[in-house]
Amino acid sequence: MKNYKHFGTKAQNPPSPPALPIIGHLHLLGSVFSKSLHNLAHKYGPIIQLHLGASRCYVVSDAVIAREILKTNELNFISRPEFDCSDNNIYRGSGFVTAPYDTYWRFMKKLCMTRLLATSQLNQLVHVREEEIMKLVESLINFSREGRSCNLKQEFMTMTNSVICRMAMSTRCLEDANEAKEVKELVDQIVVLGGKLSAGNILGPLAKLDLFGHGRQLRNALEKFDQLVEKIIKEHEDQKETKGMEGSEGRDLMDILLEISRDSNVEMNLTRKKIKAFFLDIIMAGTDTSALTVQWILAELINHPKVFIKLREEIDLVVGLKRLVKESDILNLPYLQAVVKETLRLHPPSPIILREVAEDCKINGFDLKGKSRMLINLYTIQRDPNLWTDPEEFNPERFMVDSNINHLQNQMEMKGQTFNYLPFGSGRRGCPASSLALLVVQAAIGSLVQFFDWKVIGEGKINLQEGSGFSMGMANPLVCYPITRFNPMSFDEICRGYHDNSSCMKTEMIST
Repeated sequence: MKNYKHFGTKAQNPPSPPALPIIGHLHLLGSVFSKSLHNLAHKYGPIIQLHLGASRCYVVSDAVIAREILKTNELNFISRPEFDCSDNNIYRGSGFVTAPYDTYWRFMKKLCMTRLLATSQLNQLVHVREEEIMKLVESLINFSREGRSCNLKQEFMTMTNSVICRMAMSTRCLEDANEAKEVKELVDQIVVLGGKLSAGNILGPLAKLDLFGHGRQLRNALEKFDQLVEKIIKEHEDQKETKGMEGSEGRDLMDILLEISRDSNVEMNLTRKKIKAFFLDIIMAGTDTSALTVQWILAELINHPKVFIKLREEIDLVVGLKRLVKESDILNLPYLQAVVKETLRLHPPSPIILREVAEDCKINGFDLKGKSRMLINLYTIQRDPNLWTDPEEFNPERFMVDSNINHLQNQMEMKGQTFNYLPFGSGRRGCPASSLALLVVQAAIGSLVQFFDWKVIGEGKINLQEGSGFSMGMANPLVCYPITRFNPMSFDEICRGYHDNSSCMKTEMIST
């Protein structure tokens, strides 16, 4: 990226493109938001100021400046703006993801790291993740048997939604697939309506008029979600009364939160409303992002057959041909880890880190106004030619390092301590579920590469164009023909044995 200097003696505002009355810079933003910011960064510099209607925001597209914001001055940028401040959001002020950096947020973050998403808790629920990956493989085998193409987005969304729902609140109570589907449909509706309301906030005070009815629709969807989660909470409470779940293994996140809410000695009163808002947050944050990442990885692998073959050879050597890849294998599959990292570099599921400027400050010589929005542009940082060799190329080898330092470097990269690579954010506001996301994504991709070949409809290449919106989804559906490498009849016998055994997960796979 070019080096830009700002001349003058007045207050040093960041460069700003020409704006239009009322809408500001909205006309400069295309359908793919992150690519629009990428183009603006190359034209106007690594830190720019934009006016999106009534909203002022700063866009940072440089690793050095990102470090200044996310580490050196972290406390001034540690909160996130709450987009929808209307009364239609029944969980307003109760959510964790957008909560200000206060006592409640610190309590929930500590709870996530020490209990809810701690390694010990993830290990207790490994069977849930393995069962859902097995179901994904079985579904794709059926497509292969029938010679039908498959919309992989839907398959991956079903898998990640089931994993999140079961780990969060359904190890016992959400056995009904239709109930899980209803949760997902409601969350999808809430995401769409929340996005429309967030876009509407650029109108300033006029947004409160709810001219298009999105606010009322959001309230209706949230109330339905609230009723569904209330039902699940009561089922958990009934289970505790009849069987007693204190101290038992295999408890889901709902069990833990309900236990804490009953504890009079904890530092924070965890209300029912806060519990429901927390589950909405984790389902919204975890389902789509993991499914999108699996799509991008498989698409890149299909378009790069040499990488695909190398990854399969590693899996065959380490795991063999008699069982599916397990989470416990991942540490011994460095090329699989490298493939996932490289995909997260090119296609970060959340390409923008969103923060709020708490108070007026000076960053990189520029004066920033308090109460403005700060956007850290990962799409540009992770493709910066000054930081990455051939940044537009898919090259997992760039993440293959000496085994003696691999673990340390892996920890730094995944926790956002290098600032040229921030797929899960950085610092106190870094994603608390990054470990869970990586387990699901890596185990799923390992199984998909190990068990299937993939035939593409048309010219044999996947269209890697990014879709519209704030996320980094694919513009076109990922539709392929899965072709099993192994004898499906032999695999059926293994699946029947697995399903008959409720106490452990059997994933032995007999090759032809």
